[in-house]
Amino acid sequence: MAKSSWRYGLSKSTKQILKSIALMILGMGLIVLLSAHPGMANTPKIFPEIRGVWVTTNDTDIVRDHVKLQEAVNQLARLNFNTIYPVVWNSGYVFYPSRVAQEGGFQPFIRKGLQGQDILADLINLSHQKGLLVIPWFEFGFMTSPSSELALNHPQWLTSRQDGIQTWEGAAGEVVWLNPFHPEVQKLITNLVLEVMTQYQGDGIQFDDHLSLPIEFGYDPYTVKLYQQQTNSLPPKDPKDPAWVRWRANKITEFVEKLNKTVKAKNPKAIFSVAPNPYHTAYNSHLQDWVSWVKKNLVDELIVQIYRPDLPSFVRELVKPEIQEARGKIPTGAGILTGLRNRPIGMQQIQAKIQAARQNGLGFSFFFYESLWDEAPEPANERQAKFKSLFYYPASRAFLR
Repeated sequence: MAKSSWRYGLSKSTKQILKSIALMILGMGLIVLLSAHPGMANTPKIFPEIRGVWVTTNDTDIVRDHVKLQEAVNQLARLNFNTIYPVVWNSGYVFYPSRVAQEGGFQPFIRKGLQGQDILADLINLSHQKGLLVIPWFEFGFMTSPSSELALNHPQWLTSRQDGIQTWEGAAGEVVWLNPFHPEVQKLITNLVLEVMTQYQGDGIQFDDHLSLPIEFGYDPYTVKLYQQQTNSLPPKDPKDPAWVRWRANKITEFVEKLNKTVKAKNPKAIFSVAPNPYHTAYNSHLQDWVSWVKKNLVDELIVQIYRPDLPSFVRELVKPEIQEARGKIPTGAGILTGLRNRPIGMQQIQAKIQAARQNGLGFSFFFYESLWDEAPEPANERQAKFKSLFYYPASRAFLR
């Protein structure tokens, strides 16, 4: 007997889209239900899925050209992305016209677009026209280049290891660290944040794993004296001493609390976003106690950088209790590496990680823009089609503005 029902004429992709729409409607219904019944407060909150991308220094050729930037923003909007994190602070330099940098004497040049435009203002304007959030990203945090004017002009702002060495080798090469406990350093970071919030209509600010300090640092004269004043003892010789670790981590948390209050005083709706490493690395290696930040309500959005090369290790991080607890309070996502210039990543692996994150109630942000499809092993149109199939319905966050 022939199957005459309309259902059997639907393609697999159409059924998938209808299923997704149904799930989205169900989610919206749950939001209404939960808001109508305060007694259900223990139920995890439901947030629009984060679909973000970091725009890094590797993307400079794109963001400096208005035409290329417009094409990039339009493409992200067509593929249902919803958030852009453009770098505004890297290696001790800013990527926008900055009075703080000029008056501080640590940036003798002004970055502008090829057409003479303010790059950040152009990006925000184009993105908002398409309903995308823009959250300026202070990538280097307390980290800077040893050859920067900032480091050379303010050596007293740098911290050191026990042997007095100030340099540190990381993914960015050789760097030095501004002392996160020094009031002048805290003032500089705060002033840069306020400047970005004042000059631009962005949707918040973001810091990452560099709003921290490597565990072996903190033996500079200023910090040693501060520790003595507060504990009546010298810092332990073992940089991993639990009490010494906790004291330094608490000091960074105190600064985050002050910075959060400053941001909210300027704009209560601003999104205070952080993108740290997984907690066991963040705290034990970099004194970054982001779990406390979430518990203290200092964070409005959390994206954990889970740059694991294989799916099993990626999933092991997704299910950690601190991440699952955070997603019940605030929008939470996984940072997914989509490729590096010397290490392209295939779309199949990226798809698997997106699906795993989604199954665990998480959104995602991708590092970095050009590796989404321009610097990739597959053709750009093929990669874009795959992203479109994964993001087949919009997940607008524009109402947060």
